[in-house]
This record gives sequence, structure tokens and C-alpha cells, in this order.
Amino acid sequence: MAQVFGVRLGRCLVTLGGLTVAGLLPTLATAADQAPVAFPDLAKRPLPTGPAGAAIRLGRDLVTDTGRWAEGYVGNRLSCGSCHLHAGCQPGAMPLVGMTAVYPMYRSRRAKIDTLEDRINDCFTRSLDGRPLPLQSREMRGLIAYMTWLSAGIPPGKRVLGSGVTLLAGTRPADIGRGQHGFQSTCAACHGSDGLGTPAAPPLWGDRSFTIGAGMARLRTAAGFIQANMPRGQGGSLSEDDAVDIAAYVLSHDRPDFPDKTQDWPQGGKPPDCPY
Repeated sequence: MAQVFGVRLGRCLVTLGGLTVAGLLPTLATAADQAPVAFPDLAKRPLPTGPAGAAIRLGRDLVTDTGRWAEGYVGNRLSCGSCHLHAGCQPGAMPLVGMTAVYPMYRSRRAKIDTLEDRINDCFTRSLDGRPLPLQSREMRGLIAYMTWLSAGIPPGKRVLGSGVTLLAGTRPADIGRGQHGFQSTCAACHGSDGLGTPAAPPLWGDRSFTIGAGMARLRTAAGFIQANMPRGQGGSLSEDDAVDIAAYVLSHDRPDFPDKTQDWPQGGKPPDCPY
């Protein structure tokens, strides 16, 4: 399960297109603040009308087809929804639900308090191999509106059950050979036998995939995501060791560099599975 690091978030009011939402200010955390809350029933949550509804719909479109709706800011063939499955609404698949409840957040990779806008642009540059969105752009406002709508009713400082992804290390060292066999039998039908993607699924390596600076380029993250969600519609069907092997095979291939990687973890604490 993903963790919330070292901050609790107090309230202030923010109005966006007629939609009043809970804004966030960092304060000190307590252990009780880390207890997760239930994942909301989003099917019962109607979209608002007017400008707020339009902004939320734009945000949802940006998640599901980022290259189309944020043209010029995406450098590969992935969308936000490649990792944040079902438009960011699927538990265990890095959901976007609850993001406005936990940001701003201290992140050790940058050794800073990141805003939600910072985190979004981190994904644009690392996972989408693109450029940061201008903070006041229509696209950024749409993504914030969508995540705020998804997070309605979640108390500041609380995370939801199913947030993030469970990190997996397996019970033994990863076996890339076994991972290649598992990939061809389990993953190639959607991602292609060459791993370069198909209309059904994005590329997993090569120059149109995520960079080495992306979270998914870490073995334990990729393995946890695979085990929980892959193949699509059959999450949990792979053993932990099989998922680790497949992740190791996927990550053994070349992918785009991330030039700013030298600035990561300036205070130390680099994870053992960081690829650089």
C-alpha cells in the first residue's frame, strides 16, 4: 500500500468553476491520520453541470487519452490511464481517488513538499516522457477539477483503501528467463510480442514507453501493479514470483533516459530497486 509521508493536511476553501472543494494546507501528522477510509462508490456520484462539470469531463478525457487532449506535452504512446486504470477509478491500480486529500505531501525523491500540480507534472515528464503543463493551463485545471471531484468527501490527510500499489519483492530473486516466458504467454497478446504496444495496450519498453525516472521503472512497483491488475480483468491471477519475473523481464529492456535523474533523492534514501 502506498504511504502518506510525514504530513497531515488541514482545510481551506477553494472554488473552481462554481464547485466548492476542500483545499489543503500541511500540518503535523499523527498515527491516527494514516488509517485508510473506504473507497467511494463513484457510480453513485453524478457529474455537476455547468463550468465545473465541463472541467471535470476535460480532466477525465485527459486521463484516458492524454496525448490527444494535452497534445505537445506527451512524448510517448502512454496516457495517464495506462497506469491509473479505469480513468483513475480502480482500487489497486494507482487510483486518482483521494489525491486532493493527501497533497501537498513530502516526497523523498525531491526532498520537498510537493503540490498536486507538482505531482502531475512529475508524471508528465517521467512517465509520459513529455513537458510540464503550465500551472494555470486549461489542462492542469481540468486534471485538478477531476481529481477533486473523485476525492469529494475524503477527509484531508486520509488515504483510501486501494490507493497506490503494493510493492512486491517476491520470495526469491527475479528470474528474467522465466519472466520472458511469462510475458509471451500472458502479456504479449495485448502489448505485442515485441513489447512495443498494440492498439489494445501501450508499449512497455522502447523509445515510446515510460522513462527510467518513472515509478513504473522500479521493479517492486511494476511487479505490484502487474500482480494486482494484469492481465486486464484477471488481476490477482499471477503469483507474486511470476509478477516479479515478468516485471524484471520488462525492465531489462531499453527505455528513454530521464536527464534530471541526478537531482533525485538529494537527502538520500534511494530505493534499492531504483534503476539508476
